Amino acid sequence: MRSGQIGGVLLMICVVISLIIANSSHKDNFSELLLTDLGFTLGSISYSLSVSAWINDALMAIFFLLVGLEIKRELVEGELSSVKSASLPVVAALGGMLIPAFIYFILNKNTDTASGWGIPMATDIAFALAIISMLGKSVPASLKIFLAALAIVDDLGAILVIAIFYTNEVHLDYLLMAGGVLALLLVFNFFKIKQLYFYLIPGVFLWYFIHHSGIHATIAGVLLALTIPCNSNNIESPLEKLEHLLNGPVNYFIMPIFALANTNITFQKEMLGGLVSPLGLGIITGLFAGKTIGVALFSWIAVKLKLGTLPSESGWKHIIGLGMLAGIGFTMSIFISLLSFSDEMHVTEAKFAILCASVIAGLAGFIFLKSIKEKAPVKV
Repeated sequence: MRSGQIGGVLLMICVVISLIIANSSHKDNFSELLLTDLGFTLGSISYSLSVSAWINDALMAIFFLLVGLEIKRELVEGELSSVKSASLPVVAALGGMLIPAFIYFILNKNTDTASGWGIPMATDIAFALAIISMLGKSVPASLKIFLAALAIVDDLGAILVIAIFYTNEVHLDYLLMAGGVLALLLVFNFFKIKQLYFYLIPGVFLWYFIHHSGIHATIAGVLLALTIPCNSNNIESPLEKLEHLLNGPVNYFIMPIFALANTNITFQKEMLGGLVSPLGLGIITGLFAGKTIGVALFSWIAVKLKLGTLPSESGWKHIIGLGMLAGIGFTMSIFISLLSFSDEMHVTEAKFAILCASVIAGLAGFIFLKSIKEKAPVKV
């Protein structure tokens, strides 16, 4: 359970189940279920969202809370805690975001799908780590840490992209109220208040205000995470306690539910043509070739400039294989595609292209890394 393999396998099972339902006689019933409104009424206060919105806006905010906690922990005491240790995964992640986005932009320039340039930037932590865990001792342990750090930086980049480029309209009144809640959380952090409920209860209000501000509600999870107290010693901090509490629900419930609700692709003949459209080519080429080239090239540049060193017992073939695995963009890529397009057909084609690209990247990365024999770094 702790290795991360089970979460990845469960995610794959939910993808398959979602595809089966979407291509069966139950597809309309499933779609209606996702559109069903769920809410509550407390006196004069009434709040309702569709099942799909609860999953994508509320449950995914918890997912982003966990991602935010991981980012902060890595910054305080992990692979990103010093310039030397953070340089290579940060630079590699930067290459893994810029090159795919550039490839997509070139292929989709002046088209109605140009807004999806953020889709191939993302790496799915759960799938990528599940596959590299399945390789066991075939790859150096340091490579798994490097992939985790790269994926975390990648997620941070995706979060910034969503906040800056995929926000259409901002309501300042709600944004100011969200700012007030965030200021309160920072005060709690300043006075070193460690009880988690001092953060989680205001966090619900932070989510509500950000949801109504026009900025995507999942950003609330990241902002909340950054206010949770952390330390660099061996005593369990409130951040680590919350991270441990959330790991199970996120990996074994929230992400599988997200995959179940959002894979949901009804296969049509036209979709095969969509794979060679600018949208499909931009996603597949961006995720597989763009990620591989971006991660390997920027890593090589960083090492040549002495900004960082390769993970221990790793060679350049390992970095290339890791770049392939970084092309698994499933959860985050689908999430960004939902924000990118209003046309349902574009969303469906994007999901199909993401699915194909992620399968190609996962299989190619697994086979390539499995075939590597040497463990010593190759001289540059």
